[in-house]
Amino acid sequence: MHPSAAGSAQTPATSSTARAAADSERVLTAGLASGASEVSLIPVLDDNYVFVLHGASNGSAGASNCGSDGGPGQAIVVDPAVAEPVIAWLEQRQLEPIAVLHTHHHHDHIGGTPELLLRWPQLQVIAAAADRQRIPFQTQGVGDGDRLNLLGRAIEVMAMPGHTRAHIAFYLPTGDGSVDDPSGGELFCGDTLFAGGCGRLLEGSPEQLWQSLQRLAALPAATRVWCSHEYTEANLRWAHHLHPNDQAINDRFRQVLRMRAAERPTIPTTIGEELLSNLFVRSLDVAEFTRYRHSKDHWRG
Repeated sequence: MHPSAAGSAQTPATSSTARAAADSERVLTAGLASGASEVSLIPVLDDNYVFVLHGASNGSAGASNCGSDGGPGQAIVVDPAVAEPVIAWLEQRQLEPIAVLHTHHHHDHIGGTPELLLRWPQLQVIAAAADRQRIPFQTQGVGDGDRLNLLGRAIEVMAMPGHTRAHIAFYLPTGDGSVDDPSGGELFCGDTLFAGGCGRLLEGSPEQLWQSLQRLAALPAATRVWCSHEYTEANLRWAHHLHPNDQAINDRFRQVLRMRAAERPTIPTTIGEELLSNLFVRSLDVAEFTRYRHSKDHWRG
C-alpha cells in the first residue's frame, strides 16, 4: 500500500456531511490522539491495516510514552496480518508490544502473531474464547461483555457475529462512554463494519450482521472506527451508483476520491459518519440490509 501512511496524527475526525469541504486539505496519515494514547496504522498486504495502540508521543524521534498504567514504550497490536513490517515499525519507535488483540480467525488478521510471539514470547494474545480452535495461540479467551484494562485504557469486548460466527470487536471508551459523550473513543471492529460498507456474510445470517451493526451504531457518534481494510472508495462508488442524488454519499465519495488520489488512508472513520453515508448502517430493517448486501455482493462496477 502506501508507506507514507504509517505514523500518527493528532487531528480529530468529525462526523458531519460538511466534513468533505472542511477537511479537503487535511492530511490524515495514520493516528489520532485520545487522552494518553494514540492509534497508529500500518498498511500491509494489498489493502489490510494493522493497528497499534501506544503512548502519546513525547515529541522525541523514535520513542513514545504510554499511559499511566503502562511502562514506557509499551504498545498493543490489533490484527497483525503479517509480522515483518509490524516488528520493524515497533522497533524503529522503540515500542514493546504487551498484547495482541484479534477480532476474528482469518489469516489476514492473525497470520503475523506466531512470529510476533517468537520475537516477544511474553505477549498476551487476546481473542474470542469461542474461536480457540481457529486461534490456538491465544493466551486469553474473551466473550461478549468482558472488560480488559491495558496501558491504562478500559477495553470492552463486543460480540459481532455475521462475517464469522465468533467475530468480536474491541471498544475503548473515553469520558463516560455514553452515546452523547463527545470524546467518543476508539473501536477496532475487524471486518464487521467498513467505511461505507460492512463485511460479507461468510458464517452468519443477515439478521446477525444487521444486529451487530446496530450495536455499533449505538456507540457515541464521535467514536473513531478502525476497520481493517481500505475498501472505502469501492464501497462509496457502489453506494453512489445506487443513490446518485444522496448528498451525504456524494460529499463523502468526493472526499474519498481526493484522499485516495493523494495516497491517504480513509481510516479511521466515525460512527457518526457511518450513520450518515453507510447504506448498511442506515438500513431500517433486516430486509433492507439483505437487499443491500446482495446488491454489493453482485456489483461489478
